[in-house]
Amino acid sequence: RNGHTLLGVLNYSKTPGGSRRLRSNILEPLVDAETINTRLDCVQELLQDEELFFGLQAVISKFLDTEQLLSVLVQIPKQDTVKTAESKITNLIYLKHTLELVEPLKAALRSCNTQLLKAYYNSLEDTRFGIILEKITTVINDDTRYTKGCLSMRTQKCYAVKPNINEFLDIARRTYTEIVDDIAGMITQLAEKYSLPMKTSFSSARGFFIQMNADCSTLPNGQLPSEFTKVTKIKNTYSFTSPDLIKMNERCQESLREIYHMTYLIVCKLLNEIYEHIHCLYKLSDIVSMLDMLLSFAHACTLSDYVHPEFTLAIKQGWHPILEKIAVEKPVSNNTYLTEGNNFVIITGPNMSGKSTYLKQIALCQIMAQIGSYVPAEYCSFRIAEQIFTRIGMDDDIETNASTFMKEVKEITYIIQNANDKSLIIIDELGRGTSAEEGIGICYAACEYLLNLKAFTLFATHFLELCHIDALYPNVENYHFEVQHVRSRAGNKEKIAYTYTLSEGYTEEKNYGLKAAEVSSLPSSIILDAKEITNHIAKQILHRQKSTPEMMKQRAAYQLAMRLVQTARNSRLDPDSLRVYLKALKKKYEVSCPAPKKNDEQ
Repeated sequence: RNGHTLLGVLNYSKTPGGSRRLRSNILEPLVDAETINTRLDCVQELLQDEELFFGLQAVISKFLDTEQLLSVLVQIPKQDTVKTAESKITNLIYLKHTLELVEPLKAALRSCNTQLLKAYYNSLEDTRFGIILEKITTVINDDTRYTKGCLSMRTQKCYAVKPNINEFLDIARRTYTEIVDDIAGMITQLAEKYSLPMKTSFSSARGFFIQMNADCSTLPNGQLPSEFTKVTKIKNTYSFTSPDLIKMNERCQESLREIYHMTYLIVCKLLNEIYEHIHCLYKLSDIVSMLDMLLSFAHACTLSDYVHPEFTLAIKQGWHPILEKIAVEKPVSNNTYLTEGNNFVIITGPNMSGKSTYLKQIALCQIMAQIGSYVPAEYCSFRIAEQIFTRIGMDDDIETNASTFMKEVKEITYIIQNANDKSLIIIDELGRGTSAEEGIGICYAACEYLLNLKAFTLFATHFLELCHIDALYPNVENYHFEVQHVRSRAGNKEKIAYTYTLSEGYTEEKNYGLKAAEVSSLPSSIILDAKEITNHIAKQILHRQKSTPEMMKQRAAYQLAMRLVQTARNSRLDPDSLRVYLKALKKKYEVSCPAPKKNDEQ
């Protein structure tokens, strides 16, 4: 029910079935590229053809909950009650209303071009829709239809069956009409008698009652006449009844029970004739919910600059769809690029720099692409993920109790046991619920295991020691969120300004914990000691983890090889452009390789 979710961003559906379908697709996205692309083609046609979009939307919005209607139609009641009878009559009226929308829906789809929409049009050609509607109209009045308002719908139910089908039903309906006319006449007489602006009102709970808009000062002694009972007042609106009106309501209800009982018998007989053809309605329910979801995707695209996704994993200037909806300004856009040769990205940066938001953004965009929706980006391409695993950390919960670390371990265990090379894995803040040494060890071991899976993985961490894993694994890339240091006007204090921009390499903000301490009231002597100890430990770690020239050369060769393989597989460049691109790859390789030392040359 929260609008600040992916469902809230995409849900512009007009029917309950469309909303349910969207929800189930978000929870279980597609993994078949052909089906996804078929949906995307439909969304594209809806965006390009305004007449088709608005025509379909106008028809779809008139459909009721077809799936629920089918469910109650095929149910056999345990016992025949007035409530059961009324419900069956209502459902038959809903069924008639639904079937009368088949032709307008066909007309809206007639000029469509995409494969899926054409298939839906052909499905609506099913002759069983016409057969069922014809059987209904032999018994039910042509002008009987679904209407809003309880009194209006009660009238539709009373007069649903055509006259001269059941003589006793016709007599009961005449009696009901006379009672209703008598109630209206009696209220008119009461209004004249007391010179008050009374009018007849109706509710399903109270039946007929009297309503009046009047100021208290206009009433004799500020009170209603004593014959009126059950008085309620909201602002200047009075609602009340009288003993005579209560008796007439009882007569009205008795007459209704007779009408519903006789109508129910006729409706049951009609439904028995319809049941053999009813399977086509399941197809109709499927068509309506799918069209409603596709229209919802198209509607969402018109409200923002979403693009048609393709399938590897590259996002140019993508942004967070939910943040866009709730923020005053458009969120900062960032790029994402993963391939089989660079399938593991480590993301660093200070707290609140944008890491968690960025990771959630990628997961949401992946889901949007895999349910057939356009995606918030300038350009995007996704590899279809068979599973999407997320482990999102909560900074506020860290080290509050012993269960925090166990929760982390359980989540990473689940991912390791179930992920494969077709998974998208997103991990944020692993190992924060234990000591730094153990946390780094667990993160390093988990990363090495996931690297062997070849899954697309994004791993955000505060452990900068983890960034040096790229020296051992050339398919690891380091990125960080940039921050700027701004001095106060007095010049004696420095604060961090967040850019929310993702850049290559790992963060230079190594001691942002110390910087946070500097602006606090912690004694300066403690801060100086902390800086000295931190620098000493950092130098030791850096010395142990420094990349050798041989490692750097191997990494450059690996990256060149992967770029060449990708070019051979996917390039659409003309010969001249391809020559320029290959020269640029060669130059990048030469720059990445360290120059040999004199001792090496000898």
